[in-house]
Amino acid sequence: MDNIQSPDEKQKIEESAHFVHIRLRSRGHFIRVWLCTCLLCRRLWARVYVLVMENVVKFPQKRYFRQRAHANPFSDHNLEYPIDPSKLSMHELYPNVEEGKKISIVDVGCGYGGFLVRLSQMFPEKYCLGMEIRTKVVEYVRQRIVALRAKGECLNGQVIRSNAMKFLPNFFDKGQLEMMFFLFPDPHFKRKKHKARIITAQLLTEYAYFLAPGGMLFVATDVKELFDYMTAVIDAHSMFEKAPDCPFPGLIESITTSTEESMKVDRKGGDKFVAFYKRK
Repeated sequence: MDNIQSPDEKQKIEESAHFVHIRLRSRGHFIRVWLCTCLLCRRLWARVYVLVMENVVKFPQKRYFRQRAHANPFSDHNLEYPIDPSKLSMHELYPNVEEGKKISIVDVGCGYGGFLVRLSQMFPEKYCLGMEIRTKVVEYVRQRIVALRAKGECLNGQVIRSNAMKFLPNFFDKGQLEMMFFLFPDPHFKRKKHKARIITAQLLTEYAYFLAPGGMLFVATDVKELFDYMTAVIDAHSMFEKAPDCPFPGLIESITTSTEESMKVDRKGGDKFVAFYKRK
């Protein structure tokens, strides 16, 4: 027997609900089961969903920005750079930058920006810059920062497309930097390619020039041979000494967990090696 007796009542319910009518035959009887969802509720939740989605920041999707892992640092990449550090516009890089403030933390080869974003969170009073040579990767990080800034985050973080092996003098003054990071760089396994490594005796002299006395240099890799090479070169350099411990709590953990490369190493079950040095 129908549970709906009145035609008016039946019409009213049908206007406000969807019905799933299931007939079950049991011992010669027909049983009607009505499963309904209120149209009013459905419309309400649909409206809420639209309002939420209109205010959600759209982050870039990494699959649209894939590019080969490494680039030749000696190639002409058609890069743009200021003539000298005084021509670098901080106002173009950072919103509401304080007058006279300069970049003090650099992530060389920042990749997809995971660690750069983490740095901006850990050091909100300092300006952090990621330097990356790959075009698509830089665009991904740029869009990521724009999305974060729409939420009021990463206001002190920025990325530029540049070659740190060539153009650091165009961006930084002597003793300007407090920290430099070289995390999971290209190992360049072949001996004839070692000159393309980001850590060499010649480049260390340049890094020492831009680091303030007491400034920190961090290196990390999952390649033991490269780690031994980098630490040997830095140990032999007269302007750096191995720091007994890291003065920034949580920073080493972030180095080994926040970068995309470190996450890839975790997925493969590999080892990670980290060293940090102080500028004399």
